[in-house]
Amino acid sequence: MADIGTGASKGNWVREITGYQWLVLFVAWAGWSLDITDFTLYGLVLRQAMTELLGGNPSLAEIGRVGGLITTIGLLGWAFGGFIFGIIADYIGRVRTLALSILIYSVFTALQGFAQDVWQLGLYRFIAGLGTGAEVMIAIPLVAEAFAETQRAKILGFMMTGGGFGTLFGAAIYGWVGNYGLKLDFPLITVVEGAPYAWRTVFFMGIFPALLLAFIRRGMVEPERFAAVKARRQALATTRERTEEDRQFLAFVPLQLFSRGIRFQTLVGVLFALGTLLAVWTAAAWLPTIQHLLLQKQGIAAEGARIPYVRNGMMLWGIGGIFGYIVFGYVADLIGRRPTIFVYTVGTLIFGLVLFLVVDSYDPYPILLPIYGFFVIGIFSGHAIYMSELFPTQVRSTAVAFCNGSGRVITSFGPLAAGLLVVQLGGLTNATGIMTGFAVLSVVAIILGRETRDEQLPR
Repeated sequence: MADIGTGASKGNWVREITGYQWLVLFVAWAGWSLDITDFTLYGLVLRQAMTELLGGNPSLAEIGRVGGLITTIGLLGWAFGGFIFGIIADYIGRVRTLALSILIYSVFTALQGFAQDVWQLGLYRFIAGLGTGAEVMIAIPLVAEAFAETQRAKILGFMMTGGGFGTLFGAAIYGWVGNYGLKLDFPLITVVEGAPYAWRTVFFMGIFPALLLAFIRRGMVEPERFAAVKARRQALATTRERTEEDRQFLAFVPLQLFSRGIRFQTLVGVLFALGTLLAVWTAAAWLPTIQHLLLQKQGIAAEGARIPYVRNGMMLWGIGGIFGYIVFGYVADLIGRRPTIFVYTVGTLIFGLVLFLVVDSYDPYPILLPIYGFFVIGIFSGHAIYMSELFPTQVRSTAVAFCNGSGRVITSFGPLAAGLLVVQLGGLTNATGIMTGFAVLSVVAIILGRETRDEQLPR
């Protein structure tokens, strides 16, 4: 069982972090960053992939319809994967479940590069999503429990910067291999220079997260709090004399989320996830395509010439998100979790609606994207901090996964809706802007929820 320490002085807390805690933080951060790398790369090459797999010269409406559907399928994988593996993690442990999720994600992300039609791409995307969705849902309780007494809000904020760095990694890989690809004509595989085929090479990069398994197998053990829960389960399994509290503790974990003492927190968590996810995933899926269209409108016709602009735009978005993640933890410790979520939600609404509904050229994007990223991406530190503090250890992984998963099931239709409504709403920017407006649900959540800043992490 890991020695996670009993706390650290506020002025010297970084020095008090143990080697085990650093390892947990690194693996969780790296896994989350590679998850977002995958989603960023998918958005960057979505138009290329749809153009090849649909054949001919598909219209923007057709790309929007099919691309939105494939995005929805992938997000459904995220939702179900998080929920299924969240339950598993609450029974067999966070560490082993995390390793399995990374393996699934790595293999099936790479397989997307071999897709020969849109349904193969959708199938591989769904299975990869099972692993991707599980990773962060397991990483959040793992880090929260490992740092339960050591500035957990700030640490969880740092862990979530992996999402921002994932956007940077995705943009960098896109810029690196964006003009070189593989043309598949089985059994022949030909290296081709030119953006239309680069999407396959981009997906092959997905195999690299499997390298994290070496770190997981080498030195990671379960946090003390989960080990205590596991020991209590084992002890109760050998006795017939159980109190009502014991029976509730042993109930099937998903059912506990709807018990009298927990169900209100579950409602708050679902609403919070729903508001943030509707805003961010629609933008993440279509923001690269929107930039391409704006650049094309300004006279940059060649796709290869637009790649550096789109890469830089996504990197700026990710950089803003990195600062947003970090600042969230400090502000949440200073003014509270609920006021911080409110500030970030208002920022998301203001800058998202301006970006998508007011701006009609690419020129303001380099200025607005990092500011928008600060709020719309940074608020996900609240998923790690606030949600993990709402639930006790025996249901924490399942609860975080269920709240996010429920939100993802609904929000998975956001990119599809935006894609289907391209024509009716006058373009992708209008459709994406309307989906951004649903961020207001996060405000509803914090009005209903309790403040957790001064509370101990529930055991």
